[in-house]
Amino acid sequence: METARFDAVAARLAEDRGDFATAIALVGPFGECFSDDLDRHEAHLWHVDLLGRAGRLAELEELSHTDEHARRRLNRLLYRKGRTAALRRRALNGDQLAFYLLVGLHYARGRHAEARRTIMEIDPTGRYAIEAESAS
Repeated sequence: METARFDAVAARLAEDRGDFATAIALVGPFGECFSDDLDRHEAHLWHVDLLGRAGRLAELEELSHTDEHARRRLNRLLYRKGRTAALRRRALNGDQLAFYLLVGLHYARGRHAEARRTIMEIDPTGRYAIEAESAS
């Protein structure tokens, strides 16, 4: 059975000229998370990357509830933008990567006391808590 295709060249050209809306419109419908069809899976990863590069946080947020790739991309984007409140909210809802990135962001900014408070608030018995206590 022949798999449907999309115009990857047009999508790449749109991406290259910064027309993320067009690239997303071309790639998104073809992409499929964890597809047996490698082209569809790669298109999905490309789609998630395009959403992040376009700053379309709301769409990444929506996808992140069911899509591991979108969740990781969103968390990393929030880290790069320094969005501690959003990372904290996600960490408090059980997102371990958001927690690690939030703590790392505090440390990167030299806010060691805030990092330790965050650790004790969100995961007081986890690995970070043990390391924070031993460093004190």
